[in-house]
Amino acid sequence: MKWMVNEAVKRYLKYRMKRIERYMKDPEPFQDRWFRQLLETARTTEFGRAHDFGGIRNHEDFARKVPVHDYDRIKPYINRMMHGERDVLWPGEINWYSKSSGTTSDKSKYIPVPPTNLFGNHIAGSWDSMALLYANKPDMEVFRRRNLVLSGSFEKLKEYPRTRFGDVSAILTYHMPAIGRMFYTPDFKTVLQPSFEAKIDQVAEITSRQDDIVMFGGVPTWIIVLFRLILEKTGKQNMLEVWPHLQAYMHGGVGFEPYRQTFRELIPSDDFVYQEIYNASEGYFGAQCDLKINDMLLLADNGVFYEFIPMEEWDKEHPRTVLLTDVEIGKDYAVLISSNNGLWRYQPGDTVVFTRKNPYCFHISGRTKQFINAFGEEVMVGDTDKALAETCLKMNAVVVEYTAAPVYFAGEKGKGGHEWIVEFEKEPADMAQFNKLLDEALQRINSDYEAKRFKGMALECLLLKAVPKGTFMRWMRARGKFGNQNKVPRLANHRQFVEEVLQLAKEV
Repeated sequence: MKWMVNEAVKRYLKYRMKRIERYMKDPEPFQDRWFRQLLETARTTEFGRAHDFGGIRNHEDFARKVPVHDYDRIKPYINRMMHGERDVLWPGEINWYSKSSGTTSDKSKYIPVPPTNLFGNHIAGSWDSMALLYANKPDMEVFRRRNLVLSGSFEKLKEYPRTRFGDVSAILTYHMPAIGRMFYTPDFKTVLQPSFEAKIDQVAEITSRQDDIVMFGGVPTWIIVLFRLILEKTGKQNMLEVWPHLQAYMHGGVGFEPYRQTFRELIPSDDFVYQEIYNASEGYFGAQCDLKINDMLLLADNGVFYEFIPMEEWDKEHPRTVLLTDVEIGKDYAVLISSNNGLWRYQPGDTVVFTRKNPYCFHISGRTKQFINAFGEEVMVGDTDKALAETCLKMNAVVVEYTAAPVYFAGEKGKGGHEWIVEFEKEPADMAQFNKLLDEALQRINSDYEAKRFKGMALECLLLKAVPKGTFMRWMRARGKFGNQNKVPRLANHRQFVEEVLQLAKEV
């Protein structure tokens, strides 16, 4: 029976692929349609009337009448919406909100998830990702065996119980289509419970007794924690001994390169595939379309109109933006979205670099607030992830987590530098050599850093400090960021995170 379901779904996914292939070849008509449809839908909302949506005829009008928004700018609207006000940013009353983990701030963000966005963006994006996965690997059995997603939880707003908020993964799990529920593990009561520690232990207990799991998803850090719990409970050497039918992992949220070697050891198979997706609290924006190429296809027909802010415009009050068809290969852009959840010219905070334009594919280079540029070096998360992965491969080391920050006036001559705090799963045999190779790798990857490092004239060699195992997890717990979709901030242009982690390491 289940193999028949899988075959039927494969036919449906082939049908979806035809639509995907159309916007892969020419995304402009799709983007233009969404631009007009979004404005028309929200024309009579409070925001639409205030910004004269009815009088907007083209992108130039839109950019002139609607300023770029960050969360602080739209927070007052969202607070009112969460307490039941209708027709504010988007038509109707919106009762679901995804809670952002806020990697660079202790403040949580609440993003509206109306039905148009839930089904027309997040769930549609999930189906498109699945279509791309099956197109690359036709022998997938997602709809024949079980699949696991380590999701978060949600809760009701005390002041207005009709409003519920939580991790976007929990909202998607709760609204999972019936066909998906047939092939999902564990039970919803277990996976949606609020206590992450209790949840992960129970998920490990349940799934360690199931030998038919074929695919899983979730933030890499917590998947690794889950897998180690399962191996501890079962006494097995790797996950293929527990789940022999494993085929794929859908991952996103953080750069995967630092974790790749760990996953290869946990799942020692050349046939196992990794598909990167870009599913944020604000929306589902991208998915890997060719598993042999390390980039993602921009989902151009998914309820979102995209603009992109060039790096030289990031700090401006009214930045110049470019449309999808005008982006340049190899340049850093901040993503700007107008979406079917009522976000208008909104910055999610992610930065991307386009790798090709036929189709329009990209990789996430970092966050607009996660970078180091204290000395003009413009180091992004994508640079540090890649440098660390290369160095680990050379030195046979495995990293659990890391964060880095500038050091001002380091050394006798008052030069600057970078300080890296790294937690190793497997330490290199020679830490000083690892430090040297990491610095050299970062120079190869980032020409601005290389220029500042030339003969040590402006920047000293980076300084790496290893901390005991478990330090980052204790730090995240202390910040109230433990579990689920929470992620360690990789880079900061300040020293707050580095100093907190170092202080915690001293207390061990």
